[in-house]
Formats: sequence, C-alpha cells, structure tokens
Amino acid sequence: QVQLVESGGGLVQAGGSLRLSCVASGGIFSINGMGWYRQAPGKQRELVATIERDGSTNYGDSVKGRFTISRENAKNTVYLQMNSLSPEDTAVYYCRAHQNRNGFTVVLQWGQGTQVTVSS
Repeated sequence: QVQLVESGGGLVQAGGSLRLSCVASGGIFSINGMGWYRQAPGKQRELVATIERDGSTNYGDSVKGRFTISRENAKNTVYLQMNSLSPEDTAVYYCRAHQNRNGFTVVLQWGQGTQVTVSS
C-alpha cells in the first residue's frame, strides 16, 4: 500500500516562498502520477498541481506562473515550489498519489496534510 509523507509547510510572509516535499513509499510502482491539493477553511479541496510519470504537469488556475511541481524519481519524491505567496494561498496542502486505469483516475493515497499559512 502506498504511503505518503509531506513536509515543508509553515508560516511565511506575503511575497515569500516555500517548498513542500512528499515522499512516497510502499507500492510505488503502482503510481502513475502524484499531485498537490489544498483545502482552506470553509472551502472545498482544490487542485494545485499534478505531475505524471512522463513528466507532464497540470496546474490550477490560481497558481499558474507562481507554483512549480517537480519530481525526483530516485527519491520517490514530489516537490511543490511555491513563490509569490499570498494570504489566499493559506490552506492545508495534501499530497496525492494516483493510478490511471482505462481513462479513469484512481486515487491510491492521500497524505496527512501540511499547513501553509501566509501572513499579510
């Protein structure tokens, strides 16, 4: 079974940067892609960014041009570099691993979440 451990969250001032990391273990060969999602208080969980095994990426509209997702296969790790942070980016950030089966995305696991707080 896939396990995900996130790190790198914290408190940062507006305009600052943070880098999140997510390490996958157990059943990693079943993973086709990984991504980051976030959930702010009172809001639904939303897509931040995903990256597939072939390196293709997808970003939520609110983070395009500011956030970059990348992966280091040798370390089974996915990163999220977040620049030009604003208070609207404050949320719990979750790592997710998925598998692509016959055109459908099957979620394999969610991480426990890491808090990102951006002060104004």
